[in-house]
Amino acid sequence: MATEVAVRPRETLSVELNGINVISDAERKGRPRDLFWPWCAANIAVLGISYGSFLLGFGVSFWQATVAGLIGTILSFLLVGFVSLAGKRGSAPTMVLSRAAYGVQGGKIPAALSYILLVGWETVLVSLATLATATVFGRLGWGGGDATKIIAFLVVAGVVVFSGIFGFNVIMRLQAILTVGLAVLTVGYVLLTFGNINWGAVTSVPSGSPQAVLGALIFAATGFGLGWVNSGADYSRYLPRSVSSAGVVAWTTFGAAVAPVLLVVYGLLLAASDQKLNQAIGADPIGALTTLLPTWYLVLFALVAIGGLIGGAVLDIYSSGLALLTLGLKVPRWTAAGIDGVIMILGTIYVVWIASNFIGPFEGFLITLGVPISAWCGVFLADLLLRKRDYAEPDLYDSRGRYGPVNWVAVGTTLVATFLGWGLVTNSFAAWLGWQGYLLEPLGLGPKSNGPWTYANLGVLVALVVGFAGQYALARSQVRRQEAASR
Repeated sequence: MATEVAVRPRETLSVELNGINVISDAERKGRPRDLFWPWCAANIAVLGISYGSFLLGFGVSFWQATVAGLIGTILSFLLVGFVSLAGKRGSAPTMVLSRAAYGVQGGKIPAALSYILLVGWETVLVSLATLATATVFGRLGWGGGDATKIIAFLVVAGVVVFSGIFGFNVIMRLQAILTVGLAVLTVGYVLLTFGNINWGAVTSVPSGSPQAVLGALIFAATGFGLGWVNSGADYSRYLPRSVSSAGVVAWTTFGAAVAPVLLVVYGLLLAASDQKLNQAIGADPIGALTTLLPTWYLVLFALVAIGGLIGGAVLDIYSSGLALLTLGLKVPRWTAAGIDGVIMILGTIYVVWIASNFIGPFEGFLITLGVPISAWCGVFLADLLLRKRDYAEPDLYDSRGRYGPVNWVAVGTTLVATFLGWGLVTNSFAAWLGWQGYLLEPLGLGPKSNGPWTYANLGVLVALVVGFAGQYALARSQVRRQEAASR
């Protein structure tokens, strides 16, 4: 089966016609530093400030949360940088390149997981933008009821779906504009709220156990970088293959991590200073931050809050459309993005108008899907490390090629890593997740409820390590045979 025919995108405002095909030599353009803009805009959202409150919720001190947040954020985005290397080497979307490890049909397993995670993030970000707008309008006396929420919801969802449908060129331009504008407005927020920091309260937060620190670190990793690893190659696939590999990793990591690192630390300072604010963030992670602002800055805050969330949702809907096509849906890329938009809209309606709490379901969602995505990431990076030659492009789309229909080594490694991972995490956020953590007591790490390892979420890290180690050890000869066939 031949790959899809690539169509060169025009520089004018037009719908991107490339789908999951390999990008042709003529279409590859840009430099590694161009990756800074999409990744920075996607992660500069003021939601990063709210993560300070989330991390303190693990029962750790300010300094412990700071170390955990920094390490978890930077290392997880470094993984995104490594995945981006595959895009430069293969010039295809992440989930298509994943077929080299899993097989053409076996690759549908991680593609399905990726799709659920990306659509989930789209829904969360659009929901937060809707709630934040209602909160700001309520404080201004302009009405923060259902009418405001509906209008905000339609505007935000419209921008996200529009960008997803038009595709790569529009997204790259939008993200560059958002990065500059959001950086300026976020600095304004910091300057206006810095006086609320109570250093005495910050330093008096009691320390937690090492297991609690690990849990905070893993939560930061799942909330930031591990939520993006499954789309890292989607934005580097347009780069020429001659560009610096180190530059691809460095600019992706720096662009994605620089804003969250600063925002999380500042959020820790604010949340540790004010217990009332810390509790309010759980119900409305963005809207609660407006309580510290003077009225005249609220409209500007609404812009920075909504813009930052849109920046992340735009990348999500683009990558989710590609993942949907990788699953086998035979429609144009822009149609797939439109389908994702409909699902995102329905999910947002549930979160905004039906669900009673945000942070509980959000944490449960992140940890549950964070385990198999970590396992996939380990397998994918091991496969990338093992390969010394470029991907055999036609075989990524043909089950009869060298990658075959299903690679049971990768599939089996992922299943084992996920089984171990889910057995070492717990989720008290939803009753249907109570089955997790089944390995804590048998391995002497229990009890499952309120034990020393209950909230460490060790399973996310275990899944990543087992996925990488298992694939690297078991697939070496297989990769050599595949690459020998291309000589």
